[in-house]
Formats: sequence, C-alpha cells, structure tokens
Amino acid sequence: MENRKIAIIGGGNLGSSIARGMVFTKQYQPQLIHVTRRRAQLLEPLAKLGIITGNDNMAAVKNAHIVFLAVKPYQMEDILKEIVPALEPHALLISLATGINNETLLTLSGNKHPVFRAMPNTAIAIGQSMTCLSAMNATQEQEDEVKALFEKMGTAQYIPEELMSAATVLAACGIAFALRFIRAATQGGIEIGFGSELALKIASQTVKGAAQLIIQGESHPEAEIDKVTTPRGITISGLNEMEHQGFSSSLIKGLLTSYNKIENSKK
Repeated sequence: MENRKIAIIGGGNLGSSIARGMVFTKQYQPQLIHVTRRRAQLLEPLAKLGIITGNDNMAAVKNAHIVFLAVKPYQMEDILKEIVPALEPHALLISLATGINNETLLTLSGNKHPVFRAMPNTAIAIGQSMTCLSAMNATQEQEDEVKALFEKMGTAQYIPEELMSAATVLAACGIAFALRFIRAATQGGIEIGFGSELALKIASQTVKGAAQLIIQGESHPEAEIDKVTTPRGITISGLNEMEHQGFSSSLIKGLLTSYNKIENSKK
C-alpha cells in the first residue's frame, strides 16, 4: 500500500470514483487521499470512508505526490494558477479534462512538472476501468508509475495524445452506451416475461460474460457470434432484425456524434 499523499481537485462523479477506486483496491489508505470540491458537503460519502475532504485546494496539494485535476476544461487555468505555488517540486499532474492537451497543461503549470492526461471511466470505482493515458515531460519511471496506479483499478494503456478525444468517446462515454444496451435488453426481457430485477440480472451477467470471452479468450466478437448462430436459428433471426433496424449503424453514429462534439468544442 502506497504511503504518499494523493490530491484530487474536483470531487465530481469521476474524481470521486477515482478516490473510491483507490480505497476499493487498497492502493492507498483513505487518510492519504484529499479530495476537494466547491460544495464540500457533497463529499460526505467519501468522508465516511475516511478520505479527507474539503474545499481548500492549497491544503489538498500540499505535500501531495500526485495531483489529479478532475475539473471542467474552462476551470483548468484558474485552478493551476491557484495551486502551482503550493505544489511539491516533483509532483505529478494528471488531468482528466477533455480537450486540454499536455502542452497546454505543461505551460499552465510553469513547465516544471510531469503532466499526464488520463481518460478513465466511472468503473474505476470498483477497479474495472479502461483508462487511456498520454504523458509529457515525464521520465520512463514516472510513466510506469502512473500506468501502474491505473492498472490496479482496471486496465491502462498509453496511446498517442491525438487519440485522447477518441478514447474519451470509446471508453468514458462508452460505458454509458454499454449501460444503455443493458437497460434496453432488460426492457426486452420484461416484454418476454421476466420480472425487472431478474431481467436486469440476466442481461448484466450476459454482457459481463460476453466481454470476458473477448478479454480472456483474446477472441473476436464475430468469432464468438458464429458459435451461437445456426442456420435458420433464433439467434441469427434476432441479429438480422436488429441490423435491419439500424443497431450497429446507430451505435457508430452515436460515437461519431460524441466525438464531433469534442472536436467542435476545440474550434
């Protein structure tokens, strides 16, 4: 278990999920994690876990080895102006903000600190996130340290920084898209006779199993689909009807819509 302090500036959904994930995976003692938010009373659930909470950003970053910047992009400049004077000389800065590149982060932080962009999803709270990373001004040892931190809360992968917007859509937004599928499958299950709780349990476990076939079996989705589709069978009939109704194309269009919104916000 690490014994160095962690600061999380911005205890919204994602910042709070990271704090929970660190406690859940026993990486850090709760009292070494300091989370801030303007309305600190909303952090009460974290405080009950033993995590230090409040709205004093300077106090949070004091003596912190790693500082997460879990704030909105438009808040980043002001937050960095506030906290940079209190940062430890070798503090690592990890931004979760969409659309702010590492070069900008490095400039705003005075060109002194290693900077990272990280795009996890909210499953980080239970150690199951897919987190994409990029780095600047960091040593190999520092890059390895940050990757190891996130790998204890799921899977982590360094990617070219130009793909971070795409990673936001596929991994962070993607968890909502996957959850919407589970919700739709549950509703379908109710239509064919299951109670809502049982339909949700069956749909959720089925999606978990499908994901594990790909992850653990290192297989391809179509190869696994072929195993359960037979000539004139019920599975292929259902799949074909979904495709006729635009299942795959609507999902792809949704991903592109989210991606384009990020790209357009940069202009």
